[in-house]
Amino acid sequence: MKLTIEQAHLAAAVGYTARSLPARPPVPVLAGILLDAQEERLRLSAFDYEVSADTAVPATVTEDGRALVSGRLLSDIVGTVRGDVHLELTGPRMVLKAGSARFTLPTLPLEEYPALPDPGAAAGTLAGPAFAEAVAQVACAVSKEESLPTLTGIGLRHDSETGTLTLYATDRYRFAVRTVPWKDADLADCTAVIPAKALTDATKAAADETTVDLALPHANSGLFSLRSEHHTTTIRALEGELPKYETLFPDEFAHEATVEITALKAAAQRVALVATREAPIKLTFTADNTLVLEGGTSDDAQAVDNVSTSLEGGELSIAFNPSYLIDGLNSIDAESVHFQFVSATKPAVMRGAGSDDQALRYLLMPVRLSG
Repeated sequence: MKLTIEQAHLAAAVGYTARSLPARPPVPVLAGILLDAQEERLRLSAFDYEVSADTAVPATVTEDGRALVSGRLLSDIVGTVRGDVHLELTGPRMVLKAGSARFTLPTLPLEEYPALPDPGAAAGTLAGPAFAEAVAQVACAVSKEESLPTLTGIGLRHDSETGTLTLYATDRYRFAVRTVPWKDADLADCTAVIPAKALTDATKAAADETTVDLALPHANSGLFSLRSEHHTTTIRALEGELPKYETLFPDEFAHEATVEITALKAAAQRVALVATREAPIKLTFTADNTLVLEGGTSDDAQAVDNVSTSLEGGELSIAFNPSYLIDGLNSIDAESVHFQFVSATKPAVMRGAGSDDQALRYLLMPVRLSG
């Protein structure tokens, strides 16, 4: 193998594939990135039996060939060099030259590297930026408890009647739901739970793509795949199902309020400074259209702040975990948040003011205050 490639192209390709490298590879070859040079392109692949990444970039190929090299080492090197990069395989070693720098890298045994999984036929097409935004919005509600692996995933549900894909996530204290329309969705109704970190990484990498093709897991395959013009990622779905969200969101509300997000987030962050161990902050919506935020206890530091609001229904006091509240505000793509309440002890719904039914809905459990 012998080729020349632009540093920017190589760095982007290595960065994309390196996302899939396992932190602790079960076997040494899975720490490698597979380089395959042929037909004026360099293809790079990584696979750890759970996630695979595959991409191709243009290159001036003098000799076709394949090599497996340490992904982390290659990523570190490529990020530090400038100008055209020359790669040449000489026996069991890869020589990398760029400018005045020259590196000699050992290769890993190709015959021990597993074949990449088949990404399957595309089920439908989405706009790359819209899908990346939807994943980022619901990811805020993903659980960090590794002891409950299903809750560390993002649910995907295809509805054949409406031609939509719904994304949802929960950690049992909040539920985030977002629906997006997609084209050519040729499959029956189905659901799957995809590891959130891998899905987030894949959609970030494809966020600038005009469109992405998705393949959802089915009875004969536990793989989710995301493909764009140059990139392909496969992710093995998690076992189990997330809780059903349809019945969790109330249909009728006793109180509704709209608040400017920037002002509310700033006030919540200030008041949360005195809260210890994620202690709740109390929100009181008053009849004079003021939202009062309170944090702290009488024995420790206390804080009070307020912002303007518009309230429908009687006055209401309710308390939330400040981090969960701020996560929801950060995820809503609007200037103002619209709150809907049943009571001070029932879950509240947050959504962008004026948003439609497909926009993010964020269900947040309140915290009971002593006394």
